[in-house]
Amino acid sequence: MMTLSFQAKLNANQFVITAEVFPPKGSDCTQFLGTSRSIAAMVDAINVTDNQGANMRISPLAASALLVREGIEPIYQVTCRDRNRLALQSDLLGASALGITNILALTGDHISFGDHPQGKPVFDLDSVQLLQTIEALNHGKDMNGHQLCSNTAFFCGAAAAPDAEPLELTIFKLEKKAAAGARFLQTQAIFNPWRLSRFLDSVRHLPLKVIAGILVLKSAGMARYINRNIPGLTIPEEIIEELANASNPADKGLEIACRLATQAAELCDGIHIMAMGREELIPQIVN
Repeated sequence: MMTLSFQAKLNANQFVITAEVFPPKGSDCTQFLGTSRSIAAMVDAINVTDNQGANMRISPLAASALLVREGIEPIYQVTCRDRNRLALQSDLLGASALGITNILALTGDHISFGDHPQGKPVFDLDSVQLLQTIEALNHGKDMNGHQLCSNTAFFCGAAAAPDAEPLELTIFKLEKKAAAGARFLQTQAIFNPWRLSRFLDSVRHLPLKVIAGILVLKSAGMARYINRNIPGLTIPEEIIEELANASNPADKGLEIACRLATQAAELCDGIHIMAMGREELIPQIVN
């Protein structure tokens, strides 16, 4: 029996599971590939991050191509922070040639947050313009309308923040992303099922599949750091208290992730697991 692709499963209204694996800070991809192989049978695609948090790592294009070579379906994250429109289009054409089809188009964290704060950010395009560019490539043209020798066939997604306020502004941005070619959303981590439900009601009119983000917390300190530093993401005080009062906060974080994954699965088209380096926990969340 042939296994459906990530795109085919979403198009067939089947539930999907994706997970995030960080590429290495170096050129040795042994651990990255080993981790990816270990979870490949239980997820539909693996997100390959693009210098996440503005911290330099190996090219996600190279890492995604290595997954394709292994028979593992990647979601190639592309941010606008580091490359101008020529470089973005060039990398996307390269991705197409290497058999990469799933793209998550992101604006990207500002470079001041990362390990090279003295660097110069680019932001030639934003995520909506990047999606429009990819849509043009899919129709055989570059972003200036020049003809390509072949079309790409990308399946594009975008990020969403169900907790962000005001909700109306979030929906306005997502309407622009859908119009630009996004067909699925991977959300920031959800910690409040009621807010997720409200968000889903607000995007029902859009041709977007919603994959809910599930973040594995390690401690109350990690949760408080997120609340202080990540816009659009709020961890409720009762979850922080659960972690703070637990004899083993890491185990409690896993328990909370499993609970939220179960709740989100009843509402969404899929879940996206962000284990933050603890990918060995993914099978428990999936189960």
